[in-house]
Amino acid sequence: MSTAIKRFDTIAATKTVANGSGNGRPFDILKIFGENTLHMNELKDRLPKQIWKELKKTIVDNAPLNSDVADAVAVVMKNWATERGATHYTHWFQPLTGFTAEKHDSFITPNQGGGAIAQFSGKELIQGEPDASSFPSGGLRPTFEARGYTAWDPTSPAFIMENENGSTLCIPTAFASWMGEALDFKTPLLRSVEALNKQGLRALKLFGIDAKRITSTVGAEQEYFLIDKEFYYNRPDLMMSGRTLFGAIPPRGQELDDHYFGSINDRVLSFMLEAEKELYRLGVPVKTRHNEVAPGQYEIAPIFESCNVAADHQQVVMIVLDSVAKKYDLICLKHEKPFAGLNGSGKHTNWSIATSDGMNLMDPGDDPHSNMIFLFFCTAVINAVYGYQDLLRAAIASAGNDHRLGANEAPPAIISIFLGDQLEDVFNQLQTGVATSSKKGGLLGLGTPVLPHLPKHAGDRNRTSPFAFTGNKFEFRAVGSNQTISFPVTCLNTIVAESIDEMCTELEKSLEGGVEFEEALGKVITKMAKKSAPVVFNGDGYSDDWQVEAAKRGLLNLKTTMDALPTLNSEKNVKLFEKHKVLSKKEVESRLEIFTEQYFLRVNIEGEATASMAQTMILPATIRYLNELTAYAESAGALNLKTKGTAKVVEKLSSNLEDLIEALEKLHEVNEDLGGDTSHEKAIHMAKNVIPAMNAVREVADKLEKLVADDYWPLPTYRDMLFVK
Repeated sequence: MSTAIKRFDTIAATKTVANGSGNGRPFDILKIFGENTLHMNELKDRLPKQIWKELKKTIVDNAPLNSDVADAVAVVMKNWATERGATHYTHWFQPLTGFTAEKHDSFITPNQGGGAIAQFSGKELIQGEPDASSFPSGGLRPTFEARGYTAWDPTSPAFIMENENGSTLCIPTAFASWMGEALDFKTPLLRSVEALNKQGLRALKLFGIDAKRITSTVGAEQEYFLIDKEFYYNRPDLMMSGRTLFGAIPPRGQELDDHYFGSINDRVLSFMLEAEKELYRLGVPVKTRHNEVAPGQYEIAPIFESCNVAADHQQVVMIVLDSVAKKYDLICLKHEKPFAGLNGSGKHTNWSIATSDGMNLMDPGDDPHSNMIFLFFCTAVINAVYGYQDLLRAAIASAGNDHRLGANEAPPAIISIFLGDQLEDVFNQLQTGVATSSKKGGLLGLGTPVLPHLPKHAGDRNRTSPFAFTGNKFEFRAVGSNQTISFPVTCLNTIVAESIDEMCTELEKSLEGGVEFEEALGKVITKMAKKSAPVVFNGDGYSDDWQVEAAKRGLLNLKTTMDALPTLNSEKNVKLFEKHKVLSKKEVESRLEIFTEQYFLRVNIEGEATASMAQTMILPATIRYLNELTAYAESAGALNLKTKGTAKVVEKLSSNLEDLIEALEKLHEVNEDLGGDTSHEKAIHMAKNVIPAMNAVREVADKLEKLVADDYWPLPTYRDMLFVK
């Protein structure tokens, strides 16, 4: 038994579900759902009718917000929040760090009588002024200038975050510089929503449908690992980088396929139940929980919401998972690849388009070949993905995701679309000019009268596709588990808006030329289906044959972050963002600079942590064990005992020790040289020199882990972390 197990098995055995605050009592979901969220119905009930009408115009129709409405809403927010014990409020925003940020201000204002009153004005609701100097700006402002503004987003509901000692009103906001450039992920997302709405309504009008508004809807699945906090705090690599920089693969990993959808450990289930309860109270519609593929890996998934609210709720999900896990002496790991050799974690982002009346434009119906609205919008999506493969790949590029994409557990780095047998057949027909039929699913018999005949889908699912149609939505499977979904969804909204614009323009020209609508529509769909056909692939995305086939089709294979990121500010992509007023050229360039710098910094941290752990933990442990074996061999030899086997072990240890020292010297060398002055030069240096040097150190260290005695090894092993719960 390893030292780690000896040290931690007693601790793990004493952990109980009582560590959390859920206390095991059942709860009524319908009663608690949204109780800590100031939702629309609550606002409507509390506001004067005229004020409510004006606010609704702002939320639904994007009408400007006047000060009287803001003052009235501020009073309602303050009263609602203080009734729930809130003493402070914060403008809650999403800077370009990928995390959320907040500055808390008290409601309390001293009065002349020496007491205090709770106040909150419309001005305080609408605008905040956090210090922006330490947030990434990518050159949008000089580093010595600090002014930044937060602006209330009335389309995303305010909510209460509770602590044992108090509560805080969180007001979702956008974050901008003094000059008005977006310093966050929310502002471009909201702009992309408007771009999609504009083009979507234009298309529906051609179909004779007078919709009030359309938006993209999103449901983002979150995969994560749980490990005992004692292991976490004894792994400097996990603390510094979120992933294990060392670790030999254990004899048993996920080969038996016994963890996926298996029964959930009591301690983990207790954590899940409490996390879900808190999310229900915050109005987050989580729907699914289950064990994922790797031991220690799990998933939580919500149902669909408008993309802006879904993006905010996704951040809330990550915050709640972190905070509740700690109550159970667990740590939630959301890195894309915390354990080498095991399934990585993604954030499958299910995306669709719907009208404000609830019409899902991605629903094919029973006969998709004759559903022209669906065919129009679905073709627009396919055309968008084909035309902007590079942008979608850049949108999910990160140092963490590089470990996952293409690793036979996640989609490949080649962006393609899976349509399924039914839709692929329909679109193949469309390329010839007209679709006349749709394949049917029928019923699936299971070979015994005891079991019912199941409705069978017209096509299977494909887990190797990065962008797959799954019934009435597309699933962007390549998004990383540690990412905000805001930027990938912003890019999706924008490229689809552009594709709809392209198709509407052609359609309108034909109509102006006297062509009948159905004929003109058929020609446009056929043209776009032919043009974008190379991006449709229903086969095995993991196969080597697909790499060859994709190259023949002219599809991009941007394997790493530093292959993908530079495409972000290509002329084509900048023109796209500027045309739809989602990002200016400066804002696009700022994001490229920030994402590149983040890549450099993360790999640099990993490189330094690898060198430090190898030098101060693994190297000394190996030497101590080697000294013990050498001393034994010497004493045994003096007694004329056999030492041939011991000598072989010593020789193997000594050889690997020398290899470690040599690899470590190389890592020290490349860590000292940052590769240049610009973020791009530094990032390239990390990719080309530091990562290979880190891998070389790890390769030797992982061999040593299998040779050094457990009671000498200084780190909790994979066996410990994955199986001790």
